[in-house]
Amino acid sequence: MGDTIVIGGGIIGLSAAFYLQRSGHQVTVLDKGDFLNNCSYGNCGYVCPSHFIPLASPGIVKQGLKWMMNPGSPFYIQPRLNRSLLDWGWNFMRRANKKNAEFAAIPLRDIAAFSQREYESWTKIPGFDFSYERKGLLEIFQTAANAEHAFHTVEKGKELGLDVSLLSQSEMQAKEPHTPINGMGAIYFGCDAHLYPEKLMHGLINYLKNRGVRLLAGEEVKGIETRSHTITRLITGNQVFETGEIVLAAGSWSRELARIMGAKIPLVPGRGYSLTLENSPYRLNHPAILVEGRAAITPMDGNKIRFGGTMEIVSTTTPPRYERMQGILDAVRRFFPEFDVPKPATDKIWYGYRPCSADGLPYIGRIKKYRNLVLATGHSMLGLSLGAGTGRLVAELINGGPVSLDLAPFKPERFG
Repeated sequence: MGDTIVIGGGIIGLSAAFYLQRSGHQVTVLDKGDFLNNCSYGNCGYVCPSHFIPLASPGIVKQGLKWMMNPGSPFYIQPRLNRSLLDWGWNFMRRANKKNAEFAAIPLRDIAAFSQREYESWTKIPGFDFSYERKGLLEIFQTAANAEHAFHTVEKGKELGLDVSLLSQSEMQAKEPHTPINGMGAIYFGCDAHLYPEKLMHGLINYLKNRGVRLLAGEEVKGIETRSHTITRLITGNQVFETGEIVLAAGSWSRELARIMGAKIPLVPGRGYSLTLENSPYRLNHPAILVEGRAAITPMDGNKIRFGGTMEIVSTTTPPRYERMQGILDAVRRFFPEFDVPKPATDKIWYGYRPCSADGLPYIGRIKKYRNLVLATGHSMLGLSLGAGTGRLVAELINGGPVSLDLAPFKPERFG
């Protein structure tokens, strides 16, 4: 029997490798790229129990239809005849309702809080610094309609046991004394934290290498060999790997690989963009979500600020629309008038693909066809937030002992 193989070198795959190695497995991680520029690097670094409302939520379909023909909109679906997109879209529309949102809130809260505790345990590892700060998050709104929505979100957050409060304009401004804010008020999620993704990823890669985990770049899985409901070999473009247990954590490329391995999961890539200011002249105390602007800001690593946003449901071969970054910066300026960030050169703009499930919950668990395959993908915008927790759950599942959370809501084949 071969190594335990993890397919995918993003935060989910590396976190699984972390806990598997710690529990005694000989682990090999295969990445189709070079481990250095996947979606785990350019996100806004949130570790956020506050994000208990799934992407498939009430009103998103109606709003999405309004935005569908506007490539500059915050949520854009590229119209195209594609069977996987149609399958995902059908399931997404069926789940974008109040019942699904209420059902998803508890498992999203639980896995996020669990993951946050795991990240906090990582901060105690000597030499593993990823600029983790638990200072909370502001969700700033500008309109009466969103003030009403914020009130209900706070009530739901309290019902779920989260540290959350509704701030007036003056209370919000007091939390950010360095710059004026154009907003009516904000939700303050004291339960949230943030980190610097680059330091996290580089630190995790170094940790794994130092403990004998093989990290193999440029190894794209093309096929499998099987025997008696077991995947015995993985075939890449370069070589063949004898397998023990397998973890499929390939992010936005997971759907195609899952199909090869006998599982059907509705999943599409959702592209986002970000820009990071090094030695930023602007100061913020807290990460912030700009509700009407559909954008996010995070102060990072002492002297940096990152601006990010958009959700483009496009193929991974669609050329990037770098002008989307200007829309994000314009939104930032509407909330923070002093943040006059010039249009960046395209080589300064990061973009990446988030793996979006059809109901806003990730796919975590075994599949029926092969007894040695675990899926861990579909985390949408929460990959980094849920990374450490997902990694531990995967290791617990493979090790056959008790699992820290009920995995039923994350069942990979829940769509049939």
